[in-house]
Amino acid sequence: MLDTMRQDLAASFRWFARLGMHESVANHFSLAVGPSGRYFLMNPRGRHFSRIRASDLILLDSEDATTLNRPDAPDPTAWHIHGRIHARCPRARCVMHLHPRYATALAALKDSRMPPIDQNTMRFFGRLAIDEDFGGMGLSDDEGDRLASKLGDRNVLLMGNHGVLVGAETVAASLDEMYYFERACETLMIAYASGQPLRIVSDEVAAVTQRQWADYGQLAIDHLAEVRAILDVEEPDYRK
Repeated sequence: MLDTMRQDLAASFRWFARLGMHESVANHFSLAVGPSGRYFLMNPRGRHFSRIRASDLILLDSEDATTLNRPDAPDPTAWHIHGRIHARCPRARCVMHLHPRYATALAALKDSRMPPIDQNTMRFFGRLAIDEDFGGMGLSDDEGDRLASKLGDRNVLLMGNHGVLVGAETVAASLDEMYYFERACETLMIAYASGQPLRIVSDEVAAVTQRQWADYGQLAIDHLAEVRAILDVEEPDYRK
């Protein structure tokens, strides 16, 4: 089971690198190995997403105050953000944090809401948490706790002036949410750039569409399975 979890997470790093959603050797994904969220896997500091292997992932304890003193200490921002979210939001078993192009552009707007203009934006209708209180990089437990409170019981947190964070129950669910959120942001930003009025559907239609998305639970499972099938052929070393 743990081997599968490691491989699922490693595959996600490789895939988002392929999609150009990584940023240098920054950004982090983590995965709780138990329901409490105390122990979790995370990518090591300074490793490019495209090179992550299952065995590279480090196992951390959210209650270990000496973590940043260990020889293989994780990136400080990753520790303070992911560690506190796992501690305070155990339902968010898999936490993915990125600075992808379109989501970050939306996070830079004064109004970062996502109006329902297509099926992808409607997926997030009534489900998006927005942090409007950016105060610098996440270099303290207080900042991690603040972000955890902003995420609350939702899966997606648009981090104003920063990026996006997804916290879901499985790697498949987090991968699928992150992929579709960036696609939704891309459509929205292109529509804004046209300068034309948006064709916004009613709240009733948006809510129906959001519920229809929720019924597609198998989609996320199939999505990750296909990602792994591609990588099994083209980059099989992710499994090692």
